[in-house]
Amino acid sequence: MNSFGRLFRVHIFGESHGESVGICIDGCPAGLPLKVDDFLNDIERRKGGTQKGTTPRQESDLPIFKSGIFNDTTTGAPITILFENNNTRSGDYQKQRAVPRPGHADFVAHQKFGGFEDYRGGGHFSGRLTVALVAAGVIAKKILLALPQEKSKSVTGGISVIASLLEIGGEKDMEKGLQKAIDAKDSIGGIVECRVNGLPSGLGEPFFDSAESLLSHAVFAIPAIRGIEFGTGFAAAGMFGSEHNDAITDRNGKTRTNHAGGIVGGISNGNELVFRIAVKPTSSTPKVQETLNWETGDIEAFSVKGRHDLCIALRVPVVLEAVTAIVLADLMLTAQKTPRIL
Repeated sequence: MNSFGRLFRVHIFGESHGESVGICIDGCPAGLPLKVDDFLNDIERRKGGTQKGTTPRQESDLPIFKSGIFNDTTTGAPITILFENNNTRSGDYQKQRAVPRPGHADFVAHQKFGGFEDYRGGGHFSGRLTVALVAAGVIAKKILLALPQEKSKSVTGGISVIASLLEIGGEKDMEKGLQKAIDAKDSIGGIVECRVNGLPSGLGEPFFDSAESLLSHAVFAIPAIRGIEFGTGFAAAGMFGSEHNDAITDRNGKTRTNHAGGIVGGISNGNELVFRIAVKPTSSTPKVQETLNWETGDIEAFSVKGRHDLCIALRVPVVLEAVTAIVLADLMLTAQKTPRIL
């Protein structure tokens, strides 16, 4: 439901236009230095209104620590972090009581929760909640980077997680891809890639908790994700086996190629972890569309109001880093490669 992880376990809560959104993180090792300043860079990367093509809605998004941190250090107790919602315009969503937005969770949320759901700004289904994921990711990345070298022969200076935008609307020139949406007065999607270096071999618990399974599970918790591929991905379907196989070149498991993307048999093999995700166009688009009015039963023209992203993929890289780090921190604790006291 709203929780994920075994030992490094996160619980997310809040709504887009509620008082706040937040995250509770259980299982974080004690002794990890942690201050507000540690969160500012990643939170800034996620914010809307700071780059062309993103929503003009801006929140200060300063983390409010409620538990688990004492003297700027984690205590080993559950960490609770809140982010206040101050810049809301709930009136933009009044019509959604009768007219669910195409591509959004409005209709299914209404069916599942019987009309009691908070429909403003997407409520609990909103991308607003990704700020809480980013906060958990900041902590997870610090844990991975703080890993002592002797814990794994393949780890040098900890484990780094870096995601980047590869293309927008099929264009590798980001400005060109974004301009396509601007010219069409519509929204557009993109592809984001994540690369993890310093990852030891042996992480993952086949069958159902394989490394790819857990990463995919977490990735699809990010709103707007439509697909994921590891290594060569779907292109592997057109390759010969001899071409796709990665030749092992040393006792540490280093391979000559990396078509597998760093995971074989559901277990990390010590090579660079590489995967990509497809981000759909933002469902909220100014284009006039048709949808059902469930009060009248009629199909009517509808244009989404409010403040929305032209290309949500622009803000996804830091969120992808976060969920990836959450999964890997949990796997490292499960494999006893991370101590419970840092």
